[in-house]
Amino acid sequence: MNYTELVAEITSYTENRFQIDDMNTFIKQAEQRIYNTVQFPAIRKNTTGLTTSGNRYLTCPNDWLATFSLSVIDADGNYNYLLNKDVNFIRSSYPNTNDTGIPEYYAQFDQDSFILGPMPDSDYDVELHYYYYPESIVTAVNTWLGDNFDSALFYGALLEAYTFMKGEPDILAEYQKRYNEAMALLKQLGDGKNRKDAYRSGQTRMDVL
Repeated sequence: MNYTELVAEITSYTENRFQIDDMNTFIKQAEQRIYNTVQFPAIRKNTTGLTTSGNRYLTCPNDWLATFSLSVIDADGNYNYLLNKDVNFIRSSYPNTNDTGIPEYYAQFDQDSFILGPMPDSDYDVELHYYYYPESIVTAVNTWLGDNFDSALFYGALLEAYTFMKGEPDILAEYQKRYNEAMALLKQLGDGKNRKDAYRSGQTRMDVL
């Protein structure tokens, strides 16, 4: 389902032609709710960067929301995954500016940067896997969510639109039910099937009476 099709379906179900700004708000609110409920690969990306010797801070990407993993690559090409701690832990563990080495820990220092512990003793390559908001279907026209799980997006946006209309409670409850069903299936995909395979977990099976 692309943007045009999504708008047409919402208009058809509600029998209401919304202002374009309102319609876009409904859709973006639905996307945000979905992206903060299920962790599927389409909302994750990775980037590489570089630490600076003597600088304990590392800048976050502009679209960073949350960290999946952060690793430092040593001179031998080995990945060293850092443990997530809080700022107090790092400050108390490495209070002296002479405490340098290959970083073992990181913490979110502020909205724009991480703090590393110990402070890097050299320039190291780093690899960050993180969560972000993909471009909205409002501007991208086509998105992973619209192409692969349009039921969640559609009923999520429809809920926003019908709530805006102050629609009938019984119909709103039915839309909520459909949205919940779609989200349950999406959660099975993002937090279930995407995180296991037949070799490790065995094939899915049901008891036969």
